[in-house]
Amino acid sequence: MTKRNVWPGLSRGFVGKCPNCGEGRLFRAFLKVESPCAACGHDNAQYPSDDAPPYFTILIVGHVVIAPLVVLPVIWTLPPLLILAVALPVVAALTLALLPRVKGAVIGVHWAIKQNEGAIPGQDDPPAWAPATPEGPPTGR
Repeated sequence: MTKRNVWPGLSRGFVGKCPNCGEGRLFRAFLKVESPCAACGHDNAQYPSDDAPPYFTILIVGHVVIAPLVVLPVIWTLPPLLILAVALPVVAALTLALLPRVKGAVIGVHWAIKQNEGAIPGQDDPPAWAPATPEGPPTGR
């Protein structure tokens, strides 16, 4: 089993390329993963990104835009409607621009650490009726 480096997967995913080959597109729509990759056939949909991309996007946008708005003293001298008229479109544009890139980076990191590699959703999951431990549920003794 070969060990993959995180940085190539992260950087390939960030630019919207397949983390496995770096040539095929990662997305077929705004946030819809292209699977399998047209260049190498790798199944990129097997890597869950779930809530991480929105979380990291909010974290980045909050530090890049909102923190300076709060810290810079010149902001407090401007009319609030002007601040909103400038800040809201900047926050919206930056969020929409970063979200697919961050999702690609998360998928690239999952590729590098081999998260869910080869798992088939629904088939590799334990049945809902199966006990969580080999001993079964606690008996209350």
